[in-house]
Amino acid sequence: MALAVIIMAAGKGTRMQSDLPKVLHKANGRPLIDYVIETAQALEPAKIVLVVGHLAQDVISATAKFEVAIALQEPQLGTGHAIMQAEAQLSGFGGEVLILSGDAPLVHASTLRDLIAFHRSADAVATVLTAELDDPKGYGRVLREKNANSVLKIVEQKDATETEQCIQEINSGVYVFNAPVLFEALGQITTNNAQKEYYLTDVFSICCGNGVHVCAFKTGNADEIVGINTPEQLLVAEQLLQQKKNLFS
Repeated sequence: MALAVIIMAAGKGTRMQSDLPKVLHKANGRPLIDYVIETAQALEPAKIVLVVGHLAQDVISATAKFEVAIALQEPQLGTGHAIMQAEAQLSGFGGEVLILSGDAPLVHASTLRDLIAFHRSADAVATVLTAELDDPKGYGRVLREKNANSVLKIVEQKDATETEQCIQEINSGVYVFNAPVLFEALGQITTNNAQKEYYLTDVFSICCGNGVHVCAFKTGNADEIVGINTPEQLLVAEQLLQQKKNLFS
């Protein structure tokens, strides 16, 4: 089945203590977005769509060397809203859509291949990449059916109950969807949540409600989904990227 990739790169990243778009902060001398695009290219997709927003022209200029289509998210109203802006670039596309975050450069192409293979073998319409963390604070939690790969819903930290916050399996922000199901479900999500945003994760609840199969695929390497929201986390990511380079060189 044909594959398209959407990379979310619209955010400002206020905790980075800079007005620079978060995806343009550098790790080992290269913008974060470079690593993500190159990982996407390794999958040989039919199309890569880059969703830009904050200082959009700067991100477009910085990524001009790559063959990517551009979608503009203005204003930024959440992850679900970001993917809505990419729909026009994928008009008529009936394959699978892999969604990546432009500020998450540590995921391996091999892990993404495994994720896509699992998605297909499970005959799922939506699959989320997950990991288990000793301290899951700040991440969305993945609620599974008992003893099953199936997902009931993904709940954001700010909307999670005390019981849900005890769950250690977290949402990486990496997903694969069957394109028609994704864009149909996006038309049904609302901003009825703590952040008043369109959550992409609500697609999982909608799919469950429609009785279609949604799954989670857990990576054994939690380092791959480390978030970069602060200068301190960027330093950690630099070290992990160097380790990744040494491993595959």
